[in-house]
Amino acid sequence: MADLTIRGAGIFGLSIAWICARRGARVQVIDPHGAGTGASGGLVGALAPHVPENWNAKKAFQLDSLLAAQGFWAEVEAAGGVPSGYGRTGRLQPIADDHALSLAQARAATARDLWQGHAIWRVIPEAEAGPWAPVSPTGELIHDTLSARMHPRRACSALVAALWAKNVHVVPKAKDQGAVIWATGVTGLDELSIGRPRPVGIGVKGQAALLAPSKPLPVNAPQLFADALHIIPHADGTVAIGSTSENSYDDPFNTDAQLDAVITRARAQVPALADARVTDRWAGLRPRARSRAPMLGGWPDRPGHYIANGGFKIGYGVAPGVARVMADLVLDGQDSIPDDFRVEASL
Repeated sequence: MADLTIRGAGIFGLSIAWICARRGARVQVIDPHGAGTGASGGLVGALAPHVPENWNAKKAFQLDSLLAAQGFWAEVEAAGGVPSGYGRTGRLQPIADDHALSLAQARAATARDLWQGHAIWRVIPEAEAGPWAPVSPTGELIHDTLSARMHPRRACSALVAALWAKNVHVVPKAKDQGAVIWATGVTGLDELSIGRPRPVGIGVKGQAALLAPSKPLPVNAPQLFADALHIIPHADGTVAIGSTSENSYDDPFNTDAQLDAVITRARAQVPALADARVTDRWAGLRPRARSRAPMLGGWPDRPGHYIANGGFKIGYGVAPGVARVMADLVLDGQDSIPDDFRVEASL
């Protein structure tokens, strides 16, 4: 018998299962499609912070999760023996003009206070970053040491292996036992919307690509954010780029000319990718709640059922925090969910 059923084996479902199992709960995870096959099975894996200003509960929650990530993934890897692809390698961003330069310099000061000395945001000359640097119109770059990379598919595999070590398996079908946490992505948003005057969220299509540079990159090269693109060097030497954000689409699961345009933009921004070979292309739907924040908490009108959904663009970054607060709520009855993250915020 299980104390807890988790429906959905994406990053939220697997992370919650891991924390609950570590706390001694008997857990079962159900997903008819297998682990990491939805939005969590993409390519990019950018764990990047919000801008350090106009501080609020959402930004504080994300900061705590990013700081907890190193320990979280180290424990997962130690338990299951499978690497996750996590690395806190920092991030570089080009600075477009003098106004943006002034903002970046001001944010260096606010980051010292808001990031509590755990990470640095600074402005550096492009030459200091070496050949991996993106093209910057001002010759200056933002460098932060809080951003981290994650290989989404390997991260899901690492969690599955860690759960196996706790005798927790992802199964395609089973009856609910105990409390039920629904971490079912876009299909879950659709189900939660039934009977309500407006949808609680939508699926946003994303497209991404994986490239193999012709020359090895520097060890632990930082991720880049340039021309609204995330460019992520993974530990295996590949580079992920993406992604699009499409609210309307004909085919949610196939790539098209929009991804070709992303690849062209990435090559223009980063000379080191000019002749990189495309090795993989991905398209899928990512769950975006109407509040644009994760939806966490009890399912209204369904006693004993809970929601963990809507981690649009920040799912991997906030997963350690989401797992902690959901385990606190379901196992211990302690509610520490930020108001902006509550299910009611999107109803």
